[in-house]
Amino acid sequence: MEGADVIGPMLSVEASPIESKLGSFEGNPLAFSGGNGATNHSSNNSDANGNRNGGGGGGRMVRGLVIKAVCLIGGAFLLRKMTKTTTRRDHARMVAQSLSGEKFSTEQASKDPMTYFNLRLLTCPATVLVDGTRVLYFEQAFWRTPDRPYRQRFYMVKPCPKEMKCDVEVGSYAVRDIEEYRNFCDRPTNQRPQPEDVVGDIGEHLTTVYLSHCKRGRRCLYEGSTPPGGFPNSWNGATRCTSELTLYRNNEIHCWDRAYDDDGNQVWGVRQGPYEFKTGCSSYPRRSLLESGISTTFTTRKINDKSGAPLMT
Repeated sequence: MEGADVIGPMLSVEASPIESKLGSFEGNPLAFSGGNGATNHSSNNSDANGNRNGGGGGGRMVRGLVIKAVCLIGGAFLLRKMTKTTTRRDHARMVAQSLSGEKFSTEQASKDPMTYFNLRLLTCPATVLVDGTRVLYFEQAFWRTPDRPYRQRFYMVKPCPKEMKCDVEVGSYAVRDIEEYRNFCDRPTNQRPQPEDVVGDIGEHLTTVYLSHCKRGRRCLYEGSTPPGGFPNSWNGATRCTSELTLYRNNEIHCWDRAYDDDGNQVWGVRQGPYEFKTGCSSYPRRSLLESGISTTFTTRKINDKSGAPLMT
């Protein structure tokens, strides 16, 4: 990188057609008359009472069976919803959704302007490949100049292979023609490269991060990193780079990119901790920049050194 929820059914039972038919026998003195038709008042009353009791008991029994049946069906449906397995393809879709959108490091930059820049990340869907892989377009810029991104990438989001112990892999790829894709997400659909053209514009592979779904009870949604050895990188004396990525349930993104030389010395990347990007926060207090003494020259040098280069190299 340039640089993881149950409603119980409410049951309402009405009389069934069977119950209605059974109820028609209740209180009928002719339903179970004697064989010779000779009756007296006591026998009539006794038969009628017995018929009422018998018919009422049958109705209650059927009603109970109906309620039990409805409860069992509702319970089975609820259990199925609760135990439905989330596939890796489902995870890939959720990761793509979490990565998409406009996010800023404003809050972090205002607290520690000497370490973190106020950056804007913008990611949106570009196309979907025939195998279901989701291709996202990503660009990164200073919040003051969002129309002039200094980093542009394609992300390919797809399920991890079955033999790997992860859910989703996110690969970072170069964009062949960065000018053609500049401000891709901000443009109307008919004024941007079309989905069928995107495939041919995906450049060389840079890094891949392998994400796993966070366990229940944690604040994160997905988290992961590049493999232990990272990926080759030759910028500024580096030989390899690593990335860590965490996606949160509130749509925050935390990413930490670092690079090392052959001796294991870190040659670029923030040392203190990951960049933290949040949605809906795009203003930066001018006073913090002035008081901290950050100049344009300092800002340019820091970006050229890639020391503040988050989200998949």
